[in-house]
Amino acid sequence: MKMNKFLTLVVIVIIALSCNNDDNGNNVDPPRLLSEVAIEDDAEILEYLKTHFYNYEEFENKPDGFDYQIKIGVIEGDNADKTSLFDSPELKSETIKVSSEDFNLPGNEIDIEHTLYYIVANKGDGDQGVQPTAMDSTFVTYEGRRIDNTIFDSADAPVWFDMVTTVSGFGKGVAGLKAGGEVEENGDGTFTILDPGVGLIFMPSGLAYFAGTRPGVAYAPIIFKVNLFRVEESDHDRDGVPTWKEDINKDGNPRNDDTDEDGGADYLDTDDDGDFTPTNEEIRNEAGEVTSPDSYPGTENGGTADYLNPDVN
Repeated sequence: MKMNKFLTLVVIVIIALSCNNDDNGNNVDPPRLLSEVAIEDDAEILEYLKTHFYNYEEFENKPDGFDYQIKIGVIEGDNADKTSLFDSPELKSETIKVSSEDFNLPGNEIDIEHTLYYIVANKGDGDQGVQPTAMDSTFVTYEGRRIDNTIFDSADAPVWFDMVTTVSGFGKGVAGLKAGGEVEENGDGTFTILDPGVGLIFMPSGLAYFAGTRPGVAYAPIIFKVNLFRVEESDHDRDGVPTWKEDINKDGNPRNDDTDEDGGADYLDTDDDGDFTPTNEEIRNEAGEVTSPDSYPGTENGGTADYLNPDVN
């Protein structure tokens, strides 16, 4: 009898340990390959683009009181003659290379090509021509959906987004828009920013959450609807050099640029060349004024800017 109780206790302990291992992620399958998932995601996105349309007619001939909201429908029945997203003249695509280290994944997949698709439904008034880079701060409303139309995130009221901290596909897609125009008082204490940039972004999981930093979207291509109202140029380390300028290799990702190889990305480093002279001092002219990004000291005749040259201080 005692032996039976002992065996029962052993079984319970084994089951408990097994459950704990699962909860701790010890038995989780290894991450899938970027190259494998990219092909699957692209096929899924293309199928969606070819079988769906958006309310392009409303954007072409804006009715009174138009709300500037993108609505997506299936091409069937009464909508069988609609122009698909795939055939839309507004559809654009961009090839972006992703490596396993971008997601801290094991393995050595390098520069795996992923295709980002986006539609500019409304270019935007431009806030005097302002168009963001993928590294600026933007004032937006958005809705994130899986390709099966399940909503996983949204903001109905405008919020400020630091696009460096978002998934890369979001920033690159929003960079195709311009900010809104004039501000109109609504008479009830609220206001409306007229003529915002409006877009649709379709991204494979390699430009989104890939293995699942957000629940429910692991290995899932996703769609973002975005309305862009305002843009602020970012300078994350406040050294006087805007973040977009600290993207030295111009790949749209400032996190992998480290001029002095000190382990800190330039956009968060106040001494980019490691010469112990602050960057903010090395971008000033002889009068002590901060010069424009196109004319930093040292760039004359195609030279290297002083703030990136450790031999000049």
